[in-house]
Amino acid sequence: MRIFPLGDSALTIEFGNEISIVLNNQAVALANYFSEHSFDGLIEVVPAYASVTVFYDPQVTSFTTLGKLVEESVPSIASTKESPTLVEIPMKIGNDLSPDLTRVAEHSGLSETGVLDIFLSQSYRVYMLGFLPGFAYMGEVDERIAAPRLETPRTKVPTGSIGIAGKQTGVYPLESPGGWNLIGRTDLRMFDPTAEKPCLLNPGDEVRFVRC
Repeated sequence: MRIFPLGDSALTIEFGNEISIVLNNQAVALANYFSEHSFDGLIEVVPAYASVTVFYDPQVTSFTTLGKLVEESVPSIASTKESPTLVEIPMKIGNDLSPDLTRVAEHSGLSETGVLDIFLSQSYRVYMLGFLPGFAYMGEVDERIAAPRLETPRTKVPTGSIGIAGKQTGVYPLESPGGWNLIGRTDLRMFDPTAEKPCLLNPGDEVRFVRC
């Protein structure tokens, strides 16, 4: 574990530098711990693939004080193991909804049906949220259908588009530019700023796409 400052009002706890469920479990567990055991000066806790960043008010607490708190807290989450929440996301397929399905099939050497069969056959872990509000980085996509991002990103990707980028998959919660391979779309709302919990998915969740 490595603890280092991120500017003068944030601290990052790094458990490693690779995509790993074990490391991500540690990051999510520590983030949940601080969300449930707040302290004076805490602003926000943001988990990533293998790290957690804690934003704080430097007029209330300090990097040194917070670093000691982290070191004291980590042992309490070492044995934490929560059952992930399973979320099913309905997925529509079609020419306009899956503009890059042919590209992924050609890259993988499989048929379009073969790509979809593999994609729908497993669940995906939510490692972190980022890029857009409610955008979940999920993995890992089967290496047989992993495909590189588009060389030229689209200027507009429709809301609900489901994409593949390497061994990652994700759902665009809002219309935005993007370079992921689009293979389907969902009508499920991934981000609702008016809801008590605006983001449908959270780090640590398991997602299964279901064709509809």
